[in-house]
Amino acid sequence: MMLLEYMVWGAWYPDFSAYMGKALRFSDGEIGAIYALLPVGCMIAPFFAGQLADRFMPTDRLLVILHLAGTVPLYLMASAHSYDGVWIWMALWALLYGPTLALTNSICFHHMPAAEGEFGLVRVWGTIGWIAVGLLLGVLMREWLPGLAGGLGGFDGMWLAAGLSVILGLFCLTLPHTPPAKKNDSPLAFLGALTLLKNREFAVFLALAFVVATELMFYFILTGPFLYSLGLPEGQAPAWMAIAQAAEILTMILLPKMLRKWGIRGTMAVGILAWPIRYAIFAMGGPLWLVLASLTLHGICYVCFFTASYIYVDQVAGPEIRASAQGLIAFVLLGIGLVVGSRFAGFIAGTFKNDYTRIFMVPLVLTVICAIVFMAVFRPKAQTPA
Repeated sequence: MMLLEYMVWGAWYPDFSAYMGKALRFSDGEIGAIYALLPVGCMIAPFFAGQLADRFMPTDRLLVILHLAGTVPLYLMASAHSYDGVWIWMALWALLYGPTLALTNSICFHHMPAAEGEFGLVRVWGTIGWIAVGLLLGVLMREWLPGLAGGLGGFDGMWLAAGLSVILGLFCLTLPHTPPAKKNDSPLAFLGALTLLKNREFAVFLALAFVVATELMFYFILTGPFLYSLGLPEGQAPAWMAIAQAAEILTMILLPKMLRKWGIRGTMAVGILAWPIRYAIFAMGGPLWLVLASLTLHGICYVCFFTASYIYVDQVAGPEIRASAQGLIAFVLLGIGLVVGSRFAGFIAGTFKNDYTRIFMVPLVLTVICAIVFMAVFRPKAQTPA
């Protein structure tokens, strides 16, 4: 399930910005607006799909409906040429796919008796799926079998995503039955976690997490076009960007050891320091081999900061607001942070017109400031390792 879930997303995400810029002639602002739609879907998800799964419909059947329905906008988006057409179909797909990111997690926790220790071993297959689909698209379809999707026209990554969405929707029919819990929680329950903002360390952490999340979109939206500008052969960006996910797998395996040795603050510091190092290399503008090597830093950035953030929130939140606190951090990291980041990255790219040194200086400066503030202010109380 996790493998296919992230293959659908990864089939189009790394390379679609380059396609929209070159083939469709969309502006940087338009590309940023389109990439902002999936985070919006993640923000809206708890207000309708979560309530359906909690009250009215088995989670496994809801996943079937959402993924099969999501095939339609993916199919239509693959050959769309106008900005309005792409925007409309992407918005619809985001509303259908966004909820499944949380629902696939919840179905795991429901059926795994030792979820705390086992979930990571399941979730890592999502990263493997992202790598696999990058190789499938960049090597098999574009290098070895270029005519496989070439005759369809449009964007081959979106055709692949549509096919994978059908497979995933049908596969979800085999998932274990997961009946609705019929909870009475309000869809605004996660707002109860705002009481944690009285804690200075948590308030600083949440503000920094928001800024760092916005800078993530510079990587996702602009890395593909940037690599092509350095001379990477056309169409190979998804395969090479899989380096980042390979590093993410290794970092995920090492995360428990890092937490035991460095604690939550030290681990998060490693993650937040890796961001400006990567953007500094990007701002240098090459050579290509160094930029490709720096993609490994993405795994450290993501795992040591984002994944560690969920662990930190679990430590500081009391049992009565723990779920609400996780909803709050997900809303900041995967929702509002990425929405603002998508528009911001598009604005900066449009302002500097393919001058990647100036473009990547912006996230470089912001992440350096975040790292300085983090090291100076963020000093949480020591926690006993679980």
